[in-house]
Amino acid sequence: MTPASPSTRRLALLLAGLAMFGPFSIDTIFPAFLLLGDRMQVDQVAVQQTISVYLLFYGLMSLAHGPLSDAFGRKRVIIGGLVLFIGASIGCALSRDMTTLLVFRALQGVTAGVGVIVGRAVIRDLYHGADAQRLMSQVSMIFGVAPAIAPIIGGWILLGGGDWPLIFWFLVLFGVVLLLATGKWLPETHPVEARTPLSMRELLRSYARMGSNARLLRLAAAGAFNFSGIFLYIASAPVFVMQHLKLGEGGFAWLFIPTIGGMTVGSFLSGRMAGRIVPQRQIAIGFALCAVSALLNFGYVASVPQIALPWAVMPIFLGGVGMALIFPILALAVLDMYPHQRGLASSMQMFIQLMINTVVAGVVSPMLSSSPMHLALGYAGFFAIGAGFWYWERRCERRRDLLTPIE
Repeated sequence: MTPASPSTRRLALLLAGLAMFGPFSIDTIFPAFLLLGDRMQVDQVAVQQTISVYLLFYGLMSLAHGPLSDAFGRKRVIIGGLVLFIGASIGCALSRDMTTLLVFRALQGVTAGVGVIVGRAVIRDLYHGADAQRLMSQVSMIFGVAPAIAPIIGGWILLGGGDWPLIFWFLVLFGVVLLLATGKWLPETHPVEARTPLSMRELLRSYARMGSNARLLRLAAAGAFNFSGIFLYIASAPVFVMQHLKLGEGGFAWLFIPTIGGMTVGSFLSGRMAGRIVPQRQIAIGFALCAVSALLNFGYVASVPQIALPWAVMPIFLGGVGMALIFPILALAVLDMYPHQRGLASSMQMFIQLMINTVVAGVVSPMLSSSPMHLALGYAGFFAIGAGFWYWERRCERRRDLLTPIE
């Protein structure tokens, strides 16, 4: 296959779809937060835990998806994850109290990361260097629409007279479609002779080695904290949209479309830049755009008594462009550090990102979402931390190419 062939485009679409059921599980329920709280007779802090619990188990199980795919094959693990995800979504739809809902949200989290984690390993199994970056960018560009359309779909379901369980029935349908498409079109890219036997002792040793690898931690942290600037607004969407922008349940598109639009543009540009511009320079451009975005965001919030559209979301578009220029390169750099354990490396990278996201959703967002200024400062702070880790890595690796060995 070549990066422009029909089969590759179909693969990009399928891998993007597999990555989508993670953010779909988060973002489709945002418009139902107030309704869910009323139905369950709990406050919004309790409702927010449906996100935190999901992300916690998503992060913990992310450590297993990659090693399982290294041992049993990529396709088999993805299919197993999809089957469990469908069952968990049915359980969420049938829940009638918050405790039961949280249990099934945890089970959703256990399964929802399999698509994106194993999908990254599939890309690196098939492609190298600039070709891998192009396919990763294509997947990111298609996948990027998920957080934008998910809350819109959730809002449409509610505006059409549906109750909150109907959102989870939509996730069941989405999971079934992905299961059928995976069975028909996803190739097995990890042959039996290349598989690594699953040993808990060796698995723990491998994670210990990765966890003590300072370069991996710097690269993963640079990407994770950079994404957290965007994720802070995603996690705070119910408060930002309904309270600060004073929009209704159908207003989430005003935040998500510019946010994901920026990520889509950045992913497109990243694919075009692959092989034409050195990766370090592309990352520098990405962080520069994030810095400009943070300054514009802070300047606007500080200059007005009440934030309003479109200016309240335009800087976030620019931040999405910058973030998407950075992500594919850092993700592939981590995978290339462990060519014989790409699934394991992908899991470690995702675990770090998701643990940070869990703290953002469960702690930082509730602390900062009460004020647009606090959100703007948090947005800038996360970008600064990500840039700091990248600068640290560049200082440590000044005399060698960060992305070697890319063939």
